[in-house]
Amino acid sequence: MTFNQIKEVALIHFAENGYEGTSMAQIADDVGIKKQSIYTHFKGKDELFLQVCREVFSNELRMVEQFIDHHNPQQIDKFLLNFLVQYSERYEENDFTKFWLRTSFFPPAHLYDVVMKYVYEYLDKVEELLLPIIQKAVTEGKVSSSVSADAATVAFLGVLDGIFVEMLYGGSQRLKKRLDASWQLYWRGLSKD
Repeated sequence: MTFNQIKEVALIHFAENGYEGTSMAQIADDVGIKKQSIYTHFKGKDELFLQVCREVFSNELRMVEQFIDHHNPQQIDKFLLNFLVQYSERYEENDFTKFWLRTSFFPPAHLYDVVMKYVYEYLDKVEELLLPIIQKAVTEGKVSSSVSADAATVAFLGVLDGIFVEMLYGGSQRLKKRLDASWQLYWRGLSKD
């Protein structure tokens, strides 16, 4: 039980304060144990951080897979827009998503290669999951045939990246403004009209 409590509390601290801004003493205090007790479960802060990192990235990928399973029958424009909206809503209320974004954009320097391996695996998998959905829309004539499914998928991930930046830096008003404008221009490029 303490093992999971340590990870849960660490997740909250890492999401809010980053790796550098989180101490093992803070985590121990919030769990209600002595700092030394953490070392019964984890060799150190790096091991704890990477354990949380692995679980968060798996959780975020599951979220994408569940979203696709639940929303895939939707029209392509609604599906893609809802994907962006869900991410912005998750960031507001979910420590997993906050951790994921903060860690993706600001990995600890000494763990950069390990963290970025997870980030790129995640992005590659998301692209792999979205590509057939967009390809199907192109094949069925629901989007312009002048745009390749590969380009549309990569451009969509670019829109998602822009949304991520506003989640981290801009606040809800700037996020809404960026989401509305980016979506409108992205969809205009894909629509048949």
